[in-house]
Amino acid sequence: NPHIPSVTASAVLGESESMPDDHPTCQGHDFNTTTSSSKDDTSQLDAIMQSMLSTGFQATNVGKAVNEIRRMRKWRLSDTPWKEGDDEALRDPNLRSKIRARIFFAYTSNQISCGQREVIKFLVQHKMVDVIVTTAGGIEEDIIKCFEPTYMGDFKLPGKELRKKGINRIGNLLVPNKNYCKFEDWMAPLISKMHDEQDEKWMEQAKRLVSNDGADEKEPIKPFSYTPSEFIARMGKEINNEDSVLYWAYKNDIPVFCPALTDGSVGDMIYFHSYKRPGFTLDISRDIRLINDLSVQSYGTGQIIIGGGLVKHHTCNANLMRNGADYSVYINTGHEFDGSDGGASPDEAISWGKIRITADPVKVCADATIVFPLIVSQTFAKDVEEWKESTKDCICWLPDGKE
Repeated sequence: NPHIPSVTASAVLGESESMPDDHPTCQGHDFNTTTSSSKDDTSQLDAIMQSMLSTGFQATNVGKAVNEIRRMRKWRLSDTPWKEGDDEALRDPNLRSKIRARIFFAYTSNQISCGQREVIKFLVQHKMVDVIVTTAGGIEEDIIKCFEPTYMGDFKLPGKELRKKGINRIGNLLVPNKNYCKFEDWMAPLISKMHDEQDEKWMEQAKRLVSNDGADEKEPIKPFSYTPSEFIARMGKEINNEDSVLYWAYKNDIPVFCPALTDGSVGDMIYFHSYKRPGFTLDISRDIRLINDLSVQSYGTGQIIIGGGLVKHHTCNANLMRNGADYSVYINTGHEFDGSDGGASPDEAISWGKIRITADPVKVCADATIVFPLIVSQTFAKDVEEWKESTKDCICWLPDGKE
């Protein structure tokens, strides 16, 4: 066009390369195809979720997260052909088809504070995850909710007025102080009981040492202390409430790791107990050995991490011990401009060896209370009975079962 300056024409109307014929196009959900009169609610939700992959922005990442979780759950060692130099014990194709990925599931305490607790309980109740990592609030608030509910509030309720009323605010949720008082009434006797058990063990060991009974044994006498994960399992056993995540973790023998167990109300209880009766200890070193061994002793691993900070790093660091997780999904709102661990992208984790260089990890930058139930609806909740049937004879590491 002679009326347009040549520099403008080249800048605005420059030619573009052709996109490949099979390149995905952007297209969202068309509600004309799933009206309520022709589809039930479940079918409509499925159709919406299926369209997310091609919707763009974080909807696409939600779709990718669904696919990544499907892959980690479907993976079997038989997907990787045996080759010369591999462990001979793993040569049998039938055995390889029975070895699945170990799934690490991590979440911050706010996911238990809110209604996400029920989604998490579903996963643990049906043994759909193998290892749990959480913070102190993720432990105590699960137990507290067995005694008293958490109430709905508002983000803008004034802290000064709430403090006068003895009501604590978590975002737009409200937790009266009496909830923590009931937790203390339940927790204090349990700590005392476990302290008694600890001292009884110590006394038995001291008597053996004095009598020299254990001098020639194959397994020498070792100092006894509960680990945080054993402490948490005991909480799950003692609460004996099917609404509790920890109850189902105990019942299904799923370890719950909390390296910062004292950073909350449980820590307050241990602090108070120490004035009444010093000497109760928790052995964190055995827990780090256990979670790292669970990672190392896996032929494949997947990690689903909601939130950042401690739970994200502890889970990723465990997977570093095996040169990285094979499958990874992050859900958080952190950004990497400040160098925070929460905001660190999956690609940064690859640089550390926490995610394998062959992996295709996904980060969803969104409020987990919105997206995680949707993700679960398309993955774990789709095949509960089929999952149980297909995994009943599966193992994650050869010593876990028989050849």
